[in-house]
Amino acid sequence: MHDPDVLSLSADEWDELHDPRPGDCDFDRVVALAMSRRGFLSGVVAFGSGAAAMGFGAVLPGAVEASERFGFTPIPAQTDGTVHVPEGYDWQVLVRWGDPLFEDVAAFDNAVGGAAGDADRVFGENTDGMELFTVGDRHLIAVNHEYVNRDVNLPQRMDGVPEKLEDVRKLQNLQGVTVMEVSQGPDGWQVVKDSPYTRRITQLTPMRISGPAAGHDLLRTDADPSGSEALGTFNNCGSGRTPWGTYLTCEENFNGYFGATDEAAALAEDYARYGIRAEGRGYDYHKYDARFDVSKNPGEPRRAGYVVEIDPADPKSVPVKRSALGRFKHENAEVVLARDGRVVVYMGDDERGEFLYKFVSDAAYVPGGDTAALLDEGTLHVAQFHEDGTGRWLPLTPETTGMTLPEICILTRQAASKVGATTMDRPEWVAVNPVMAEGYCALTNNKNRGIKPNAGGDETPVGGPNPRAENLYGQIVRWRPKGADHAAEAFDWDLYVMAGNPALHQDARAGSANINAGNLFNSPDGMAFDSSGLLWIQTDGDDGNDGDFAGMGNNQMLVGDPVSGRIERFMTGPKGSEVTGLCWSADRRAMFVGIQHPDAPFPDGEGRLPRSSIVVITRRDGAVLG
Repeated sequence: MHDPDVLSLSADEWDELHDPRPGDCDFDRVVALAMSRRGFLSGVVAFGSGAAAMGFGAVLPGAVEASERFGFTPIPAQTDGTVHVPEGYDWQVLVRWGDPLFEDVAAFDNAVGGAAGDADRVFGENTDGMELFTVGDRHLIAVNHEYVNRDVNLPQRMDGVPEKLEDVRKLQNLQGVTVMEVSQGPDGWQVVKDSPYTRRITQLTPMRISGPAAGHDLLRTDADPSGSEALGTFNNCGSGRTPWGTYLTCEENFNGYFGATDEAAALAEDYARYGIRAEGRGYDYHKYDARFDVSKNPGEPRRAGYVVEIDPADPKSVPVKRSALGRFKHENAEVVLARDGRVVVYMGDDERGEFLYKFVSDAAYVPGGDTAALLDEGTLHVAQFHEDGTGRWLPLTPETTGMTLPEICILTRQAASKVGATTMDRPEWVAVNPVMAEGYCALTNNKNRGIKPNAGGDETPVGGPNPRAENLYGQIVRWRPKGADHAAEAFDWDLYVMAGNPALHQDARAGSANINAGNLFNSPDGMAFDSSGLLWIQTDGDDGNDGDFAGMGNNQMLVGDPVSGRIERFMTGPKGSEVTGLCWSADRRAMFVGIQHPDAPFPDGEGRLPRSSIVVITRRDGAVLG
């Protein structure tokens, strides 16, 4: 029998439980450094000049009072089971896990968590990153389904653990990506059933592997001796969009799907860095689907962990795993153009002590030109932050790593360790300001900072963009590329905000100067800029509302002004949920927001299964939201 407490662990908690790191840091020294608020404020992040360069979320005198950019009255923290938005705004549910995408699919069956045979024809579970595309006069949303809550999907099974292949197939089909058409009518926004663009891309969908790793021995399996084709996309977390109108879905905690029926089998040496273990994580795919049995198919896990490109305008197109963007636990893929037109993709590796990456294409993007190789040919870099507020993007090449280019693309974490990249506090979403040349990365938390090394043995010292030991709250790091060019090797950095709780702490745990009793939050995760240059911040943290997290309430969405440093709370999610995924309608008058893994009874009421959903937020006066 499976322990339900273990099944409920987060991906990071599960990795930590099964692969504890040896403590090898000077604990007293790093705690003293991190908790010296005076030294911290004066030394670690205080640099630069001017409103846009003032570190540590600096707020200009009078900026909070003078700012009129927000356009709403901030709301208080909430602890209940529903969504809250400011006065003058409304919200409605657009779609829920299990809602039919086609007219011939039966309505959701609450008793069995939806019919197994319909799992690839309904809206999947645990919505995450999403983007809206316009094709002619149609509006398409591509949205990720990160993982499944097995006890909800399989309520008839003990602890939600699969008992046969049919159970596994149901779970596999409820994950991946949905492409759906949406439209606005008299009753608000709704999903267009039977749209010719509707498509479910699951863990069973055929895909192509492209880039330097395609065809490499490490990717070959008995089912695909060419090493260039794969089935499915896994643990789709954050997202991105390209200038040429395609969707990027990012594979994150793929390791938990794999296991071994022969638990005594010797596992490949590279598995440990990615958390692949014989026992699996409770999905039990490997017991019923040999593709996930690493004792029989050792190459299969290396075919997951990539950024996958999907064309939402062509439902017959084959998704492509872009190996040149590296293999790790991708959070999102933020695409921007360099000054010379080359494509730059920023990416975080969401695990304690892992790294922040950047890909720069060899060729420039030409509107209307051939884009097939833009994400296949280029150089992957990893960030190195210096204590003086400067940093460099280190190229991952055969010359710098001693590895072949395919090996770099498949074993990217190992390559980044070789060049001395900066270990980060779980780098999650990256967002690039559309009105200034600057990037932001949410460093959500890291209880191991200053205590234990990462999975590759790299130390996690306190300092630089990770200034607190045992970091419970998280922070957002900001960088500005030299010459305002995202392809540049050098950058300057500061911290836009450090979450904390000044009501409880007088040291670094109090947070930065722009944290106050009215905007408390922890664990920044999702981020997106609107067209005016305001930063929307979504959280996925502790919603117990007690202890170190007292006053923070449920997970939420806040808005930040990069110039003034002001941050205000705009929305709160239902108890138990993560607020994740954000996009706007083409006219910017509607905002689509994801609610992942809510507690019951959201959104259907008492006696019903909790269902992850997308909600639509609008202003009652019809004004633009972002």
